[in-house]
Amino acid sequence: MAQTPGEAPINPLPPVVVALFLMIVGVEVVFSLGARGVVGGPGAVGWRLAALERYGFSSELFRWMFETGQFRPQHLLRLVSYPFVHGSFTHAAFAGVMLLALGKMVGEALGDVRTIAVFVASALGGAVIFGVLAPGRALLIGAFPAIYGLIGAFTYMLWLRLGQVGEQQLRAFTLIGVLLGLQLIFGLLFGGGPDWIADIGGFVVGFALTIVLVPGGWARLRDRLRHR
Repeated sequence: MAQTPGEAPINPLPPVVVALFLMIVGVEVVFSLGARGVVGGPGAVGWRLAALERYGFSSELFRWMFETGQFRPQHLLRLVSYPFVHGSFTHAAFAGVMLLALGKMVGEALGDVRTIAVFVASALGGAVIFGVLAPGRALLIGAFPAIYGLIGAFTYMLWLRLGQVGEQQLRAFTLIGVLLGLQLIFGLLFGGGPDWIADIGGFVVGFALTIVLVPGGWARLRDRLRHR
C-alpha cells in the first residue's frame, strides 16, 4: 500500500499511555536487573518483595484504617502505587500489552486528561471494593484493575456506537465477558486469589465514569435524568 507523504507508518500512541507504560516497564526492569545482580548489589535481590510489602494494597490494612481512624499518607499511597508493582516479569508484560492496546483506543477517543482520570479512578475504585470485599489478608498488586477500567470506558463507547447504528448494544460487553470467562477458567485450573474483585470494580468505575467523561456525556445524562 502506498503511504501518504508525511504520514507516520505507525499511528502514535497517546502520550499519557506511553508514560504509564514506561512507568510499569521501568519499575519491572529495575526489579529484573536487581534480581540478576546487574544493579544494586546483593541487596537488590529483595527489591521486588520489599516493594510489594510497601506499595501493594492490603485489604487488612485498609480495614484497619477505618477501624482506627488513622489514614496515614504512606498507607493511602498504596491506593495509587499498587498498579506499578507486579509479581513477575510476565505479570508486568501482560499488563503492559493490554495497557497499550486499550489505552490507544480510549486515549484517542477521550484525550489524555480523561484517559488518566479513568485509569486513576479505576485503580482507586478497584482497590476500595477489594478492600471491602476481599477476605483475610489479601494483597492487591498490578495494573489490571486500572486496565479493566479502560475496558469499561471502551465498552461504554462501543455501547453508544452500536446504539447509534441500530445494532444490538449487548455486543459491547463481549470483551469483558470473554476476559472474565478466561480468568475464571485459569482460576479453576491453576488457582488464584481474589484479584478479580478489584478487576470487576475497576471495570464498573471505568464504565460509569465514561458516561460523564465522553464528549456530550454530561448533557446526555442530565437530559435522561430530567425526562425521568
